[in-house]
Amino acid sequence: MQKIGLTGNIGSGKSTVASVFSALGIPVYHADDRSGKFLQLTDIQEKVIRMFGRKILGDSGLIDNKLLAGIVFGDQAELKKLTDLLHPMVMQDFRLFFSGMLNVPYVIMEAAILFESGYATEFNRIILVSCPQEIAIQRVIKREKIAPESVLSRMRFQMKNEELEEKADFIILNDGKQMIIPQVISIHRRLMQEGQ
Repeated sequence: MQKIGLTGNIGSGKSTVASVFSALGIPVYHADDRSGKFLQLTDIQEKVIRMFGRKILGDSGLIDNKLLAGIVFGDQAELKKLTDLLHPMVMQDFRLFFSGMLNVPYVIMEAAILFESGYATEFNRIILVSCPQEIAIQRVIKREKIAPESVLSRMRFQMKNEELEEKADFIILNDGKQMIIPQVISIHRRLMQEGQ
């Protein structure tokens, strides 16, 4: 059974691609969702508050993800502090998820910063979802209702598409012109063959 990484920059359409793999019966682990769950744990919240101060708390007294994002996506050192805390937990959780799988040819982990985190070597293959930056910006603005400057500040710390494309084993182009499903099915067939 293979471990497959599914990555791509913000707004590239990773979740859409992941849903197609899910529809094909492939288990998908969503790293960003799991990170969010870890951030809800009391002991993790306490560590994050110690790292970044009470300025990340909303009116409810809980961590406000938008306030936290405003800090970590504005400073690479701050982002590294958060990822150094969360990524080992996410990878350990993924390994448990993977070990619980039976009778599937491969398992996918969808993660935004797979190469940047240093965990890409744990995967047999990496699939990149790529799209032009202008399209990605518009998607994120529409989805998260944030200003273009906020999107660009998040993108500053991501690898460029060209760099990611050199590192990936498969590329799915999600530019609004190419059909996603045939691209996924083609990769799925290749992975099924490799798993035999």
